[in-house]
Amino acid sequence: MTNILLTGSSRGIGAAIADALSTAPNVTFVGHGTRSGIAADFDDPAGPRHLWDTALAQLGTIDVLINNAGVFEANPIDQDDDAWVANWERTMRVNLTASAELCRLAVRHWQERGTGGRIVNVASRAAYRGDSPEHWHYAASKAGMVAMTKSIARGYAVQGILAFAVCPGFTMTGMAEDYLSSRGGDKLLADIPLGKVADPEEVANAVTYLALTAPPSMTGAVIDVNGASYVR
Repeated sequence: MTNILLTGSSRGIGAAIADALSTAPNVTFVGHGTRSGIAADFDDPAGPRHLWDTALAQLGTIDVLINNAGVFEANPIDQDDDAWVANWERTMRVNLTASAELCRLAVRHWQERGTGGRIVNVASRAAYRGDSPEHWHYAASKAGMVAMTKSIARGYAVQGILAFAVCPGFTMTGMAEDYLSSRGGDKLLADIPLGKVADPEEVANAVTYLALTAPPSMTGAVIDVNGASYVR
């Protein structure tokens, strides 16, 4: 049995990952969210530890950590200084620092048990391509997540601790027309050679593969799911 902790499982990509895991054989998982599992506020520095300890108590051991929780909130540069910095720090706290804390707890858990484990971090195309003028903080947080993933992969592979990242582009997490119109509609699609944004299930398939069956030699890999809108 593979025991998995999945953050941000209430909606969107996280809910699709939860659905995929629920049909996978020999998998038990605990979700994180007010609607889907353990409630833990990542804006609170105590949140990640609370989530980890509660999930570990339920599962006994954790074999895979999937960091999917995150926020995408505008932060215009013409705000006053305190507001801009507060928004920057909130996004870093939720998207990057909370994920880093959980990765650290997972690595130490596996080291103490003398077993391997897997980490899958859901980052973003923005880690490589950047984002809008109102989302410097989001792009920076996701770039940090990718760099952290690679550092974990390089640092702990010899101990059987593997780390992977998935970088989605725009993903259809709401009603199609509202989603496209709020992000530029036809202009958005014109920037995606595939001609469509990704479905959450497509991202979930990539995450599930990395969490369960990807070969160990793939550790450190970053999988893009963006319709060729950014090709590295």
